[in-house]
Amino acid sequence: MKLSLITLILLISTVYSTNQTEIKQDNDVLIRGTWELRDFYHYDENEVVDTVATTDGYRQIKMYTKDRVMWTRYVPKDSVEWFGYGSYVASDDQLIETLEYGSESMMNVIDTLRIFTFELQISENEYSQITVDEEGNRIFSENYKRIE
Repeated sequence: MKLSLITLILLISTVYSTNQTEIKQDNDVLIRGTWELRDFYHYDENEVVDTVATTDGYRQIKMYTKDRVMWTRYVPKDSVEWFGYGSYVASDDQLIETLEYGSESMMNVIDTLRIFTFELQISENEYSQITVDEEGNRIFSENYKRIE
């Protein structure tokens, strides 16, 4: 009886861990490609209260490979350059980007904050990276559409 219980527990934990790995791999593979920022959401009490579209000429592109991320932002009326490069991990509900270097303006951010953790919502052709506060409340999101 004791051996059967141990076997059952091992079987359940193996199935659970296999399912978790498959989910991670699915989102890890799903996020690979090139994405363009579509709009932003602002949240209040985890509800979207405002949607802000990008302005004319504004472009923000993110590219994900097997384990690397690079992004660039172009704002026609702003002479400040923004780009960053690093590694990432995409799990079933979380995106973690660890930036290694970037433009001069981004290096000022990287000096104080190198690891960016987001809630991840993803489908085949769009994803949202959602910033949450220390209590887990949604604050802000960047919403992307797949372009490649």
